[in-house]
Amino acid sequence: MIFFRLSFLFMLGSVGGWVIELFFRRFFSTKKWINPGFLNGLYLPMYGCGTLLLYGACLIPLPRWALVLLLFVALTLLEYVTGLIFIKCMKIKLWDYSARWGNIQGIICPLFSVFWGVIAAVFVYLLFEPFHTAAVWAAGNVWMIFAIGAFFGIFFVDLCISFEVSLKIRKAAQQIKAAVHYEELKAALNEMRAERRQKRKFLFPFAGASVMDMLRGLSEKGKARLQALRTRRKGGRGADGQQEEDEK
Repeated sequence: MIFFRLSFLFMLGSVGGWVIELFFRRFFSTKKWINPGFLNGLYLPMYGCGTLLLYGACLIPLPRWALVLLLFVALTLLEYVTGLIFIKCMKIKLWDYSARWGNIQGIICPLFSVFWGVIAAVFVYLLFEPFHTAAVWAAGNVWMIFAIGAFFGIFFVDLCISFEVSLKIRKAAQQIKAAVHYEELKAALNEMRAERRQKRKFLFPFAGASVMDMLRGLSEKGKARLQALRTRRKGGRGADGQQEEDEK
């Protein structure tokens, strides 16, 4: 059935995208292990939607080069719409390209659009057939259908939990009158837990965090403390002076 094929592809893309983003953050952006995305689980729905977009486009009778160009635009648009919805509706910035050349509202930029184009080319020329074969197999396998059902059960529960958390974050964002950098907030809350000698949370990073905790994590002092800790870990000389400043 086409429903199970698409469900399998969404699951595969969501989990695969989460793995990509996890390692990208660890080795290229934040330089630490941090659970990427809006949800708590090991999946990113935007990548799931992107996988469906890639798969569906490959069914269109167009030359491969034309499909790559079409997907280059479509994936960039998907990223822009997703980022804009979170900023406008929830006051949350899941990512921020403000420092990148040619960015639009910090949501999209030429560099990452090129990455989407590369992903589109790899999928169109190399991955479509293997993904199609895997989707057909999954739709006919009872155990895989069960796994897909379990995945979506967990996914929708996680969605409800995360939506409730987003309301708290939005309340905090309204008090500071600014959109929240989601991953900076996660990092700041974990640093606060470390200071209190509490266990850091990779999954469910907002569990037990009150609106006041979020406000502290979003404050300039909280951001300065986080920056000082990052500098100290890198061996920078300015960390101690900054830390003393924070403690005043």
